[in-house]
Order: sequence, then structure tokens, then C-alpha cells
Amino acid sequence: MNAESLNLSTSRGATTAYVTRPHEKVDAGVLLIQEWWGINEHIRDVAGRYADEGYLCVAPDLYRGRVVKDKEEASVLMQALGIDDGLETIRAAVEAAEETYGVNKFAITGYCMGGTFALRAACEMPELKAAAPFYGDIPEEGVLQKLRVPTLFIAGKRDAWINQEKVNGLKEVAAKYNLPVEAISYDADHAFFNDTRPEVYNPEAAKDAWAKVQAHFRKYLAG
Repeated sequence: MNAESLNLSTSRGATTAYVTRPHEKVDAGVLLIQEWWGINEHIRDVAGRYADEGYLCVAPDLYRGRVVKDKEEASVLMQALGIDDGLETIRAAVEAAEETYGVNKFAITGYCMGGTFALRAACEMPELKAAAPFYGDIPEEGVLQKLRVPTLFIAGKRDAWINQEKVNGLKEVAAKYNLPVEAISYDADHAFFNDTRPEVYNPEAAKDAWAKVQAHFRKYLAG
């Protein structure tokens, strides 16, 4: 696996993306959107897992170099990050990856804050091939109804933030507009995929969710 940094330019300032890729040439990529901590070792590890699956993985740094461990700091950074700012950085990552690596088929995934941006990007960027947001917030109906990207939404039944009421709301809007969304809820807490947080990590749910996401991405990125 190769790991490197990709320079990104946006109207709100320069940033980078953490990129992992197999040694052989690939034709499909996964956009990996960070949790509210930033591009930390966990996100880098997940990026490596995607490279092991045969994808170019691009994790744009929405915080422009900031990485935190404290929840209060993370909350401040997340609240300060505008949706338009994050989406512009995600688009810049796609453009730079296309130019640098010749990859023009992308799926998107993300966790917590990254799940919020992954779902929003899927609504705003119809060129994406697939999406798999993990326990991210759900946009308003007027945005969500634009979704055309096949989406697998992953949630935890014990999540107090992205609770079952929100997940049911997603399902209702999806049914109303016949949106390409499947929602899966595990008997797990928020951030159950993060194996660096033993207080919430659920290995069984994480393993099953990973397998389902890989099958979802293979379906839409193949060929």
C-alpha cells in the first residue's frame, strides 16, 4: 500500500487529503470523510483498509490540519465547519484525485460528522456512484429528496444523537420520493465502528457493517 498527501485548493483556503492506494493501478475510489476529531490515526487506518480492498482512498482534511482528542474541542471545530465549506473540499478532492490518479468513479463514506457530509454530498453530487454514511445527521427534506446515489445508511439503535426517530424520518422521506436508500440499524451505540474507542466499539456490528458496505461499493463501482 502507498500512503501520501494530496494538495487541495478551495476558496476558503488550501488543505490536503490523506490518500492510500494499492501498488497496482485502480479505476475506482472511495472518499472517506472524517469524524469530528480530524484526520487522526483511526481515519488513516480505515483508509488503509480501503486500499487493501483495491480502492484509491481519499480522505480530504475538512479541518485543514487540525486534529483533536477532546470532545469539547471537536464540537467547536465541527460547529464552525459550514456545510458549503466541507462540500467544496470534498469536490476539490474528487477533482484532484481525477487529475492525479486518473480515477473518475467514486463512492463516499464517513462516520459521525463525516456521515453527515457523506449523505449531504450524495444528495448534492449525483456523479457519485454509491454512498455509505455511518450515523451522520440527515438533511432536510428539500435536500434529501434530490438523492439519486444508491445509499446504505448505517445507524446504531442505542445512538442518542442519530436516534431511531431520525432514522425513521429518513425512511419516510425515502419512501415518499422513492429514493435509493436502505437503512440498517445495529444494536450498538454512536461511533460503534471506531475500534480506538472501547467504550462504544462493537466488533460484531462493525464487522457486519464493513462487509455490507464493501458489497454495496463493489456492486456500484465494478465495471
